[in-house]
Amino acid sequence: MPLSETNEIESAEVSRGSSWIGWLPISVLPLMAVACRNLLPPWVFMWVLSFAIYLSLKWLTWWRARSRIAHSAWRSAAYLLGWPGMDAEAFLDASQRVSPPAPSTWLWAIIETVLGAILIWVVTRSIPQEEPLMRGWVAMLGLILLLHFGTFQIVSLLWQNIGVKAEPIMSAPLRSTSLGEFWGKRWNLGFRQLAHELIFRPLHRTLGAGAAGFLVFVASGLIHDFVISLPARGGYGLPTLYFLLQGAGVTVERSRFGKRRGLGYGMRGWCFMVVFLTVPIFWLFHPWFVLRVILPFMRAIHAL
Repeated sequence: MPLSETNEIESAEVSRGSSWIGWLPISVLPLMAVACRNLLPPWVFMWVLSFAIYLSLKWLTWWRARSRIAHSAWRSAAYLLGWPGMDAEAFLDASQRVSPPAPSTWLWAIIETVLGAILIWVVTRSIPQEEPLMRGWVAMLGLILLLHFGTFQIVSLLWQNIGVKAEPIMSAPLRSTSLGEFWGKRWNLGFRQLAHELIFRPLHRTLGAGAAGFLVFVASGLIHDFVISLPARGGYGLPTLYFLLQGAGVTVERSRFGKRRGLGYGMRGWCFMVVFLTVPIFWLFHPWFVLRVILPFMRAIHAL
């Protein structure tokens, strides 16, 4: 047997033998966070639990990619500590180059960051106390703009500016013309990459693309239930139902019926997407979460 093939087999065996190290944080850190549930305010517990899950999955993606992609040590440190995305292979691979971002991209990222901050620190203060759900929803919109569309986008542009392939977490989701495009190509691409690698890719050959894709929505629902309903101590199952409905919508969209009705493209596809996303949105961010987690969090940061 050629020496190169022998080295490849040995490398694969070593990787399989140490795979438990990659999975160790996800089996420990979230449980440690849950153990602190009764010791922390709900909004603090939500962030602690979210970071425990995020850091665990971040480590897992790096661990799986580290031996497949030749890279310098600084890229590993930068991926783990300075980039919120989950596409480790692209970030670590120095051969994947990108062009410097256009000035308009920087401008939009700055505008969305500022708009998010205004919603959080200015607009929410102007909403009457008698409208707590509205205050909470405006605050959540501000957080999404500030973090996902603003700050994370700026971090992505900084990395792209020095030639690192760090794709934005959000890719103009409102330009989607189908529900499948929204979830698969434009919204929260960090989770999409992770779900594709850990769920879809291993299962689609045996279960089929449709079933594997639906299981991605199931997993997403369970994770959201974990970080939304558990800190809120209420609304259990509603985030999971929301994502089950999204999976059902994508299935309908890609069915013969959906294709005949044009639900996967154009204005009709956009309208179908908007209805599925917005009508059941209170299942995802249910009132228990808004009142018990988001509003106390807003009061805490307003007091700073």
